Amino acid sequence: MLRPWKLEFEIDKKLNKAVYLQIADTIIADIRSGRLKSGDALPGSRNLANILKINRNTVVEAYQVLINEEWVISKERKGIFVSDQLPALHENRTEKRFDTLDNPIMVHGGIINFDDGHPDSKIAPVTELARAYRQIFGIKAKWQMMGYGNEHGDVEFRKMISQMLNHQRGMQINEYEISITRGSQMAMFLTAQSLLSPGDCVIVEDPGYQPAWQAFEYAGAKLFPVSVDEEGINVKAIEKLLSQHKNIKAIYITPHRQYPTMVTLSLPRRLKLIELANQHHITIIEDDYDNEFHFGYRPILPISSFPELNHYVYVGTLSKVVAPALRIGYLVTKNQELLQKIGSLRKIIDVHGDVIMEQAVLQLIKDGAVKKHIRKATAHYKHKRDFVYSLLNKYMKDVADFALPEGGLAFWIVPKFTLDWDKVASLLLEKNIKIIHPKQYSRNHINGFRLSYGSVSEEQLEQSIQIIAGVFSQLSQ
Repeated sequence: MLRPWKLEFEIDKKLNKAVYLQIADTIIADIRSGRLKSGDALPGSRNLANILKINRNTVVEAYQVLINEEWVISKERKGIFVSDQLPALHENRTEKRFDTLDNPIMVHGGIINFDDGHPDSKIAPVTELARAYRQIFGIKAKWQMMGYGNEHGDVEFRKMISQMLNHQRGMQINEYEISITRGSQMAMFLTAQSLLSPGDCVIVEDPGYQPAWQAFEYAGAKLFPVSVDEEGINVKAIEKLLSQHKNIKAIYITPHRQYPTMVTLSLPRRLKLIELANQHHITIIEDDYDNEFHFGYRPILPISSFPELNHYVYVGTLSKVVAPALRIGYLVTKNQELLQKIGSLRKIIDVHGDVIMEQAVLQLIKDGAVKKHIRKATAHYKHKRDFVYSLLNKYMKDVADFALPEGGLAFWIVPKFTLDWDKVASLLLEKNIKIIHPKQYSRNHINGFRLSYGSVSEEQLEQSIQIIAGVFSQLSQ
């Protein structure tokens, strides 16, 4: 039976967003504002389609997005209901307005290298990038780009990045809240140096991304590792740490696809994490390293897109999209004092970014080349992901556990038995296969490894996975 709630929705043809996503986001807004409450029923897909005068499949897709993102739940023979696990969050905030095998095929010096999830450089839009550079050097005012630029990057490039993040990732930012960096690692280093002081503490995921840990420790911070399960980082453990330690300054997370396990932080935990961060006046450092390549309905929106969150630094990269050799990262924060510190530090170590490269990538975005490449690359990687999943089921299902990731360029493989990873790595290296040792993910014992597939050929993948399965089986006996 329909409740008094009615979806106030009109299709916006000017908005470059699929209709089913417009519907999903409208419903999310009603949940967040309180118009829809936990336990409220949504209209049936057929009924809502008739009301909106659209195809029923469009409503079904919208509901599937809401189910995937845990805003609603589906109850068999009853219908779709707003999730009853949503913490009470208040949105009565004034929004700011801005005017502005034994012998596998050899690669990389004779070794098949399973990196941490690098893209395939062979499909990078090199021709389009070269054309963009030629166009830049052909413009009349090219001399203007030869001088010193802004420490935060070209303002037009930052404006385009802000539009991308607002449109695709639900954020509410402008170009003056962004700093362009040479890759996401520089963004992490600048953030650590500008936000942290010796004696501060940072909560990190365990297992997690150690290069970020190193940036925090270099700034003099102490790390508190917190375990990760199938729903992401353990928020109850975070709450306990916050009650025990008063000098925790930040929480570093990879919530979209946790590094290295690929799990997605559940919605209840996201909301609880926001609540805790606000309560204890700490900054969430969100590393969204792998957002673009998503094979489901859409990527989960960043925690930084939630208007309830008071303090955050959002870190992303374009290097995987355009070309790994081009170091294009960025950080976003509404904390202008922090951004000013980051800019001052950037001047000391790098003066400013690569203006010409930023203009070239900006041209690619304007021409639609980046969007076209993302579609092509997503189809390419989805095919490879499905291929690897078939290989894992063929060769490894008896020796390891694994799940089909919704995106990204890697699988997380957990052997069904505890292994000596020094022996695993040594035996594989003898067969010209190199993996990242689990000790690179944690300072504790981790019985799992990250199998990346983006930069490895299908033939190499089949040969390698068969060999890895054999080594696992050998060491289990």
